[in-house]
Amino acid sequence: MFLGNNDVIEDLEEADLDDPAPAREACTVLEALNRISGKWAIGILLNLSHGPVRFTELERSVPGISRRMLTLTLRNLERDGLIERTVYATVPPKVEYRGTEMADELYASLKGLTAWAERHRDAIARSRDSYDREQAAAGLG
Repeated sequence: MFLGNNDVIEDLEEADLDDPAPAREACTVLEALNRISGKWAIGILLNLSHGPVRFTELERSVPGISRRMLTLTLRNLERDGLIERTVYATVPPKVEYRGTEMADELYASLKGLTAWAERHRDAIARSRDSYDREQAAAGLG
């Protein structure tokens, strides 16, 4: 488990069972972290950081995502207050998504995370190759 989540687990273990508020708060934190660290959420949020985006634009800009997963992820991000969905009364209907102020705040962290990943991309690839060779040599791969 990610080391930063230890406090959440301890909060749950120490929670007063008669008062569900601490457990609910801890679960909300875990759910939010799980939501934004999901396979598709970061790509979607990064795309929305530049302004409003239509569904089909998002679908094209997030490689490998299915329409169903895009729809589900957008709904969940909207539910968490990270994006806003605007439907325009046109024929055909036009729908745009935009990040909220909360998402703008998160964007700075995501930008730092993606910059870190880009800086260490080669080192990670070398490490994976080395690990895979060691596992194969040991008959574990």
